[in-house]
Amino acid sequence: MALFVVFAGTVAYVIGQATGYGASWGIIIFIMAVIYSFVSYFYSDKIVLATSGAQEIKKKDNPQLFHTVENLAIGDGIPMPKVYIINDPSPNAFATGRDPKHASIAATTGILERLNNSELEGVLAHELSHVKNYDTRLLAITAVIVGFISLLTNMFMNTLFWGGLRNNNDRNNNSQAIFLVIALILAIIAPIIATLIQLAVSRKRELLADASGALLTRYPEGLASALEKISSDPRPLKTASEATAHLFIVNPFKNKGFNGWLTNLFSTHPPIEERIKILRSM
Repeated sequence: MALFVVFAGTVAYVIGQATGYGASWGIIIFIMAVIYSFVSYFYSDKIVLATSGAQEIKKKDNPQLFHTVENLAIGDGIPMPKVYIINDPSPNAFATGRDPKHASIAATTGILERLNNSELEGVLAHELSHVKNYDTRLLAITAVIVGFISLLTNMFMNTLFWGGLRNNNDRNNNSQAIFLVIALILAIIAPIIATLIQLAVSRKRELLADASGALLTRYPEGLASALEKISSDPRPLKTASEATAHLFIVNPFKNKGFNGWLTNLFSTHPPIEERIKILRSM
């Protein structure tokens, strides 16, 4: 994360020097990215739940699911999150919310039908671990940086296209030309690098949630077996999108047959086989 911030600052510095606007360019765009992410941070959970078609339930609506979440929350020492069900046959689940006091867990009807008690407990423990580990907050920070870099490079290319560069005095013309060449290269590769770092953070947090969930239930096999069942189901989740895919316990698009290193590099989740292997080695 520290290197990520340094990388973003370097991109801002180079583009500021290339355009002749200096640090003011990066500061303005960073403020814009923070404002956008601040709004997303407080309202993204409501948006995700609404777009996923999740319906909040009470204890009487599904006592087993509600009690399982309640018992795990007590065992993990966190407040009871709101519980939602998504009417979809594809087995999956996710957690959202900016902190444990404002958390929600959603499970599809498909996962409730396919998993036994220990498997469902493993999945819910994984999702509660995301809440306890403040993964939503961390991913929000990475989203700020990725958004900042994207805005920065897009505005630089627009400025370049419309001839909005500010000319410095003759003494600095050569250095500005060098910065301009470097900025052009960064404008192409920086968003890709930023996205790769964001995805790497997402994959690491999935592995951490697997480990934390197994620690909570004291039964890693429950989650390992659940991951096998969820990943083997061929049906994609209808309400999932690229923006919400990283939230789910398993990639909701079920991209089967693509397990190359390049595919894994651009994936929001670690390979299922790796996750199961780690769980079964505990």
